[in-house]
Amino acid sequence: QVQLVESGGGLVQPGGSLKLSCAASGGIFSIDTMGWYRQAPGKRRELVAVITSRGSTNYADSVKGRFTISRVNAKNTVYLQMNSLSPEDTAVYYCNADGKFPMGGPFASWGQGTQVTVSS
Repeated sequence: QVQLVESGGGLVQPGGSLKLSCAASGGIFSIDTMGWYRQAPGKRRELVAVITSRGSTNYADSVKGRFTISRVNAKNTVYLQMNSLSPEDTAVYYCNADGKFPMGGPFASWGQGTQVTVSS
């Protein structure tokens, strides 16, 4: 079973920065896409940013120019550098990964979520 462990959330003032990390483990053969999603209270979970194994990225319009997603394939780890944070970025941030097991079966897994709060 694939496990995704997130870290790096916390409380930050408006205009500040945070960097989230997510490490995947559990008999993985390959990971195709890794990404970050977020869910604010009373709202649906939404895409923040995704990155493929080849480094292609896609961002939500609301975070373009402020957030940067990156990954280290050898470590099965994805990062989200968040700059110029605003209160509207407050949410639980979830890591997601999809890929394949050694026998070829697919997987798609979610992390447990990490809280990001932007407040003065």
